[in-house]
Amino acid sequence: MPHVFLNGGAMRGGPLHYLLDGAPLVASTTTAARYRFYSVGDRCPALAPVAHGGTAVSGEVYDVPMDVLRDRLLPAEPPELELGVVELADGSSAFAMLLRRPPTSYPTLTDITEFQSWTAYRTRKKEAA
Repeated sequence: MPHVFLNGGAMRGGPLHYLLDGAPLVASTTTAARYRFYSVGDRCPALAPVAHGGTAVSGEVYDVPMDVLRDRLLPAEPPELELGVVELADGSSAFAMLLRRPPTSYPTLTDITEFQSWTAYRTRKKEAA
């Protein structure tokens, strides 16, 4: 089964975790420090690979059956994201949802790289409100 890196609502405790249909957690980890991290309209996070100025982003890796990926996870993703492959902190690879290229058509894109975590960003946003 493919490993899938999740960093948004499908993580443990998130509103979309049920979409994993019981897929086992492999690890809580980060990506390699090669990504910018964005909020897409405050609806979902998005990773974008960069050559310079990237950071490690926190998330969880799951062992997801292909039919769950095909029938449950991917159909639930917003149109701004596409399936790609990320490098994890240990040098291994996993599927992940990346910002669809080119990102210029997303006026509600906010760079949240400094937070390194969707949970940290959402918590800060709630505290500021």
